Amino acid sequence: MSDGPLIVQSDKTLLLETGHPLADECRRVIAPFAELERAPEHVHTYRVTPLGLWNARAAGHDAEQVVDALVRYSRYPVPHALLVDVADTMARYGRLTLSKHPVHGLVLTSTDRPVLEEVLRSKKIVPLVGARLDPDTVAVHPSERGQIKQVLLKLGWPAEDLAGYVDGEAHPIELDQDGWSLRPYQEQAVEGFWHGGSGVVVLPCGAGKTLVGAAAMATAKATTLILVTNTVSARQWKHELVKRTSLTEDEIGEYSGTRKEIRPVTIATYQVMTTKRKGVYAHLELFDSRDWGLIVYDEVHLLPAPVFKFTADLQARRRLGLTATLVREDGREGDVFSLIGPKRFDAPWKEIEAQGYIAPADCVEVRVTLTDGERLAYATAEPEERYRFCATTATKRRVTQALVEKHRGTPTLVIGQYIDQLDELGEVLDAPVIKGETTNLQREKLFDAFRNGEITVLVVSKVANFSIDLPEATVAIQVSGTFGSRQEEAQRLGRVLRPKADGHTAHFYSVVARDTIDQDFAAHRQRFLAEQGYAYRIIDADDVLAGDDV
Repeated sequence: MSDGPLIVQSDKTLLLETGHPLADECRRVIAPFAELERAPEHVHTYRVTPLGLWNARAAGHDAEQVVDALVRYSRYPVPHALLVDVADTMARYGRLTLSKHPVHGLVLTSTDRPVLEEVLRSKKIVPLVGARLDPDTVAVHPSERGQIKQVLLKLGWPAEDLAGYVDGEAHPIELDQDGWSLRPYQEQAVEGFWHGGSGVVVLPCGAGKTLVGAAAMATAKATTLILVTNTVSARQWKHELVKRTSLTEDEIGEYSGTRKEIRPVTIATYQVMTTKRKGVYAHLELFDSRDWGLIVYDEVHLLPAPVFKFTADLQARRRLGLTATLVREDGREGDVFSLIGPKRFDAPWKEIEAQGYIAPADCVEVRVTLTDGERLAYATAEPEERYRFCATTATKRRVTQALVEKHRGTPTLVIGQYIDQLDELGEVLDAPVIKGETTNLQREKLFDAFRNGEITVLVVSKVANFSIDLPEATVAIQVSGTFGSRQEEAQRLGRVLRPKADGHTAHFYSVVARDTIDQDFAAHRQRFLAEQGYAYRIIDADDVLAGDDV
């Protein structure tokens, strides 16, 4: 028995004692293969999953390293069955490989013939393959390269894709590093992605994911299709690329609801790509409109399900996914793994904060008590109306006013889910409201005014969750959200994490109704941030309203 920080249990859960001197070191070592499930104050719970182990395997870690990490940091003897299972699970990755064949194009080869026999008997595999070329090799229809990887992953035999990539149409792109340079972790992220050929880079909001994308483009020196969440994000990408690379405005096209430009670098919104006309996706020809050398998926954790279908056809193209979290509320992390690629680089938020590249954050949950009348109304409301009711209680408005007043003059975002609640807040705070119906032109004007300091308070709906670059934002006050969405919590905190010129701490408030489903959802939402090392303080709304120092 050693005095390690980890307790490894036979149900594949790992308990990490956060106060232990070796806790941070241990967390870094287990992060490539273990997934965090719960993170209260003293003991964090991780789980070892097949997908986590295959991700680690794809990133170059082997079973010996994983076993060594578990044994080295475990306080008690590691259950032998778990070690055997880790080795067996990781050994499943790569027994099947996809590769190019000079005559037959794409082939699936196995180093373990019974495995090939097993998968070829799956009804889902049969339509994807062609002739059996020899006992260990079967031809695969080239158009099914993505589909077969998806199916094999679900069968528990993830294939290693060694079929390589087409270079695509060459296009000169250089980084214009006049007065700035890539940060070390950004260079490592690009290197990890390029070495692997395709995959996902996980970086905190505010850590410069766009620059990683630009550097990948400069490495590929090829035509690039960039898929983003919305038009504002598309224009920010364009602005950054013109500023940071040799690309000119004329070389970058926007493919959105309002414009349909196809240029050597084209930035398209997910929304336009998933638009259907008469039951058919109307803009799929964009994928074939040029011989793309690179496809970048911004906010890959938000990739709409239909885009997975398109991505299955793009396996010969290099693909880069960028995200702050691989958590998907629809549970389709396996599709990201098989169709975009495995995780190639992951930098913990706290580590980047320690290097001074993102601002330290103080996360506070402000608990509001409903009045007796509100509690009775909440108790008798229809189940589907309860969250809206408690999330928009009038007491939250007064607390939000007090918090805005406390940080008067500091760039502040008030973020929520319900438009009538936001309109009301906009009125009492005398602040502009940005919502779905706000035109892109008006949004950009307001964002610019906020950046320039002409406006210090903005009330924003979920349209501002993603890809909005507001480095000046220092305070975020969340009044309602998309139920228990962990990814949304990460994005909203990310709005205030850009490093501050004066070195100030960022403040992230969640205003939550006590003893309601709002409190339950808040606990779920905060799980991701706890994983990243951000602890929430809980204070009472009465202290805020009384003007106490919080």
